[in-house]
Amino acid sequence: MATPAWRLLRLSGQVDLRLSSNLITRSNLPTNLRVGYSFGLSVRNISNLKANNTNSLRDRTLSWLSRNASSKTLSLSQELAAQVNSFTAVPFPVSDTARSNEAFTDASTDAVDTDSEYAARYPTKRIVGYWFLYCAALVFAIVVVGGVTRLTESGLSITEWNLISGMKPPRTEEEWNVEFNKYKLFPEYKLLNHNITLNEFKFIFYMEWGHRMLGRFIGLSFILPGLYFAARGYMSPAIRNRSLLIATLIGGQGILGWYMVKSGLREELMEAKAFHGVSQYWLAAHLGSAFIIYSMMLLTGFEILRTSGRNASVLAKQIVTLTQTQPAFKTFSRSTHQIATLIFLTAFSGAFVAGLDAGLIYNEFPFMGNSLMPSDMWALSDAAVHEKPIPKWRNLLENASAVQFNHRWLAMTTATAVAGLWVASRRFTLPRSSRLAVNALIGVTALQVTLGISTLLYLVPVPLAAAHQSGSLLLLSTSLWLLHTLRRLPK
Repeated sequence: MATPAWRLLRLSGQVDLRLSSNLITRSNLPTNLRVGYSFGLSVRNISNLKANNTNSLRDRTLSWLSRNASSKTLSLSQELAAQVNSFTAVPFPVSDTARSNEAFTDASTDAVDTDSEYAARYPTKRIVGYWFLYCAALVFAIVVVGGVTRLTESGLSITEWNLISGMKPPRTEEEWNVEFNKYKLFPEYKLLNHNITLNEFKFIFYMEWGHRMLGRFIGLSFILPGLYFAARGYMSPAIRNRSLLIATLIGGQGILGWYMVKSGLREELMEAKAFHGVSQYWLAAHLGSAFIIYSMMLLTGFEILRTSGRNASVLAKQIVTLTQTQPAFKTFSRSTHQIATLIFLTAFSGAFVAGLDAGLIYNEFPFMGNSLMPSDMWALSDAAVHEKPIPKWRNLLENASAVQFNHRWLAMTTATAVAGLWVASRRFTLPRSSRLAVNALIGVTALQVTLGISTLLYLVPVPLAAAHQSGSLLLLSTSLWLLHTLRRLPK
């Protein structure tokens, strides 16, 4: 089938108009038309058309250029194409470059046509996508604040949980003394902070109060706009149901947080040889839940913005093409899900490290003592040492040495997997967003490994440890971004 000249002009800017041995070059064009030429139009190789069309086509083309020399509003490429098509029905020979560009533009044109289909299939407003990303940013912030709260031993300073009255902090000296006296009744004060002053108590109180207030703010920021968007029909049924699930998880997160605090207020902790604060199980559940809420918000925001944007199907077409033409790409795409899972598990294991203060032992790398595995890996199961030995598998969750070992090697496995993914990505011509995401992933991984080792070697200083926890969420974010860009179609 003959390729229309207007398509050749629009796509590649190169027209093989075979007329004789004459060429239309930049110097042949009138002065005020050279600007359009300079922006990409190259009219070349006008030669060798059939003899009966040669003279008339050339003369009429040049005559048209001269007549329109004074018009500054004409689109040179489109008008020239229209004139040439009106002169002759002779097919124009198409160069390889033109064929390639035409195929690309056909895909782009198809993408424009199918954008309306995407919008009809996913009828969620773009503002809802921005709202999800805003809420995800708030969750990121509360994870950072929560990490600093834990590192400064502030989490048990408020010994009650009141949803409404707890919003008001103490104002007078008398109110502060009431709160301070409540704190003195519990194990953390008696075992760890018995020398704390009222001013020092105020600092840890405000840290925990700020963490709780940010949690309330996130709840309101998600629920109130969510109700408005749902009432106005801004959400598709699927997004509305997902929003309801996330709102439920946010409510559950508050309950998890209180049970975590309550686990550090138990009187039986007075009998413990070492006070570690809250239960590592509740801490891991609280942190893991925050990561799940964050991931759901982030992926939902990405999905909405992708399906409601211009040329929404272009990326999907590229991914489909890669999947069909390169069988190994499907394996590559699936591996991004596995790496995201590894990153989550590594961060989850970090909560056990924090809960047991496991970062304060074996402050060396890569060895733990004289070997890669600590000698007391299964110490809690040794009947000769403990009156009530526990099953071996519980060492992995309750023995500080085993917990640190787990976290180290999960981290090294994750870093190795990310490096392998990056190397594998060089085999494929990835979309620009995917290439950017995979490069960001290897960079953030290197940063996170550096922060983790530094935190260990320097005995867990607050700034480094807080940066390390924040880095875990940044790493998860980057992996989810990559995973999203490689999806064939939004789900």
